Amino acid sequence: MADSRSYSVIITDVFADALAPERQVLGDLAAVQALDARSEQELAGRIEQADALIVCHLVTLSRETIAGLERCRVIVRAGVGYDNIDVEAARERGIPVVNVPDYCVEEVADSAMGLMLALTRGLSELNSRLRAGFPQWHHAPATPLYRLRGRTFGIVGLGRIGTATAMRARALGMDVVFYDPYKPGGAEKALGIRRADALEALLEQSFVLSLHCPLTPETRGMINAAAIARLPRGAYLINTARGAVVETAAIPPAIASGQLAGAGIDVLEREPPPPDDPLLRAWRDPSHPAHHRVILTPHSAFYSEESLLELRRKAAAACRDALLGVPLRNVVNGV
Repeated sequence: MADSRSYSVIITDVFADALAPERQVLGDLAAVQALDARSEQELAGRIEQADALIVCHLVTLSRETIAGLERCRVIVRAGVGYDNIDVEAARERGIPVVNVPDYCVEEVADSAMGLMLALTRGLSELNSRLRAGFPQWHHAPATPLYRLRGRTFGIVGLGRIGTATAMRARALGMDVVFYDPYKPGGAEKALGIRRADALEALLEQSFVLSLHCPLTPETRGMINAAAIARLPRGAYLINTARGAVVETAAIPPAIASGQLAGAGIDVLEREPPPPDDPLLRAWRDPSHPAHHRVILTPHSAFYSEESLLELRRKAAAACRDALLGVPLRNVVNGV
């Protein structure tokens, strides 16, 4: 159990307001400070004495930074993915790394379906062209569009969000198929969907491909030009997972050739992307088909007022548990 002194909980990035959710959860147990950092370099000399860290997505915790932590009891990744933290280095130091995997399940699943519907029903393209002055009040610019019922909705990664997305697609009457080699057998029976035994098999039948996998060495660059070429001609790509899972430079030529009918991208490898990013350039170019057939959103699929509050409370609760010696949930590095 904790002694009578006040601990130090430091939030490295993103949250820099009055920190009411964190203070409410931690009470008198810990002093809470927000650094509002934008890079790992800004953390030097400011986090070494922290008893607990809450890390969002703007900074990285490398092995070197973790080596400087003198009394840290937990690193909480305020989010689902934890690829910006060297979890192995933390394990070697005996510091558990905890994520918050369940705060935005509904929001991301809804966003994936929203992107899919906006593309497959021509909503984004027709709106875009009308605003640009397309002279005909007509559906012609978005043709051809196809009925969704019976079409194959492919999912890579059947975790919490992938499962929620699968149920939404199934409710639309789509034939839902997933690829996830780490999902135990029987999940497809419980959910009334189908399993693909290989990524290639999933790609070859997916009218819509929706990504819900973590970023790992195995998944980095998984959806590249060769993978896109395996999709049926005129397929749609949705990514609300991690940006580096997709080699986005392959999207504009696939849109231009008609191999992809559209893409909805919420996450990029670099956020914000540099001005010369190939996808960004094509999306901004009115003469490129991607201008009307790609939807970009700024890593916002997770967001609702409710999900953000849930995230902050759960991250603070994980710090509280670590400081009080309570067994931790959602430890991702085996400590």
